[in-house]
Amino acid sequence: MKCCEIIEKLESLSPTTFAEEWDNIGLLAGRRDKEVGTVCIALDATDDVIEEAVRMGADLLLTHHPLIFKKLSRVNTDDFIGRRVCELIKNDISYYAMHTNFDVMGMADAAADELSLKDRQVLNVTYEDDISKEGCGRVGKLEKCMSIAELAELVKEKFHVPNVRVFGDLGDIVETAAVMPGSGSGYIRDALNAGADVMITGDVDHHEGIDAVAQGIAVIDAGHYGIEKLFISYMEEFIKRELPGIQIYKAEIKEPFVVI
Repeated sequence: MKCCEIIEKLESLSPTTFAEEWDNIGLLAGRRDKEVGTVCIALDATDDVIEEAVRMGADLLLTHHPLIFKKLSRVNTDDFIGRRVCELIKNDISYYAMHTNFDVMGMADAAADELSLKDRQVLNVTYEDDISKEGCGRVGKLEKCMSIAELAELVKEKFHVPNVRVFGDLGDIVETAAVMPGSGSGYIRDALNAGADVMITGDVDHHEGIDAVAQGIAVIDAGHYGIEKLFISYMEEFIKRELPGIQIYKAEIKEPFVVI
């Protein structure tokens, strides 16, 4: 199957029109007419991931976070981005990224599904027409009221993370939860406005966390990678279902840092 045919399927799932203006998604390197038999799926196009894709003989690398965010004035091996792009092209690996379009059409509901959120609504609306509202994050009711401590354990279990950071009283009982995969500190106000008791997200710093608690909402920080790595299994299932016959390799699931 040609790369362009796979792209058509990917964009039927997460149309590019849902991406933020600042984002850089789509085919970022390689050939649209490349014949693709194997796909490597990862969250980021790191050196290790690209080396793994080369070793696997992948024809297409599919990631959530784009390798190229800013304009490149030149592509050479003098910097790490250019080096990675050169490595992809040298090995004839096409490279496609689906970022904020997948956040809206894919990631948000997948994260809410893991937590079994009921009566869910879009947390931050980025698109609206006469039929629907779409956007990043979700807010809804937990299956049952539980303590912050119990919810923290549930988050660890569902998102397969070794630990979480909690801002708030572990004994407080919560019912309504907001989930924003990735970096969600900028959406705490949305969660407050939606009446959430707790926000589940990543990349929350000291001041943002204590300020959230002061305003009446607890925060469970499961890490940026911690939640968003669900992209890998999600896209694996999508490709198996929609593109049978394509061989799939998944980059190793590994936190980008260690806690000692």
